[in-house]
Amino acid sequence: MSDGDLSPIELIRRATENGYRAIALTDHVGLGSLERILHEISQDCLIAREYWDIIAIPGVELTHLPARAIAEAAKRAKELGAWIVLVHGETIVEPVEKGTNLAAVQSPDVDILVHPGLLTPEEAKLAAANGIFIEISARKGHCLTNGHVAHLVETTGIKVLLGSDAHESSDLLTPSLANAILRGCGLEENQVQTVLSVHPLTLLRRLTLSNSG
Repeated sequence: MSDGDLSPIELIRRATENGYRAIALTDHVGLGSLERILHEISQDCLIAREYWDIIAIPGVELTHLPARAIAEAAKRAKELGAWIVLVHGETIVEPVEKGTNLAAVQSPDVDILVHPGLLTPEEAKLAAANGIFIEISARKGHCLTNGHVAHLVETTGIKVLLGSDAHESSDLLTPSLANAILRGCGLEENQVQTVLSVHPLTLLRRLTLSNSG
């Protein structure tokens, strides 16, 4: 709905046909577009869950907000029905405001800090303490610091997830590509399996339990 090629329901359908059992739709938003986008995405996710064998999760990616507005925006997103809230982190390929990573890992309403760039050990430890996942990204540009993030797994205890950052159906990950990306950034085989199997299920259980009503 912002810079993707497919409508939300079409992306969900393509994911279903590719064998996905769950997908989170997290379009780029600011405070001005938050209510409109969440309303539309939530409706498509609801009908997909009712008719197809997929857990379609409505959410948002808070993108290029002032760092001091992130906590307020994340809280508002959850109030408006977002199951999941991502924050667009300090990727090295975009002019994200400094302090965004820190604001994200301090917010109780943020679930994942995505493409965090050169995340500091202190920020990583806060994320681990607050139960916030950190993304290893499959998207060009954002993936340039994946090795740095992978190194922090050992030194800070952060929990990482592999994000497709899909803007079109060709971006949807296959098992073999997901495995290769994680091995390529330096994770060992046991860590790869944790990232691909344990962490997604942990997050999924948390999201579905919180939104079961």
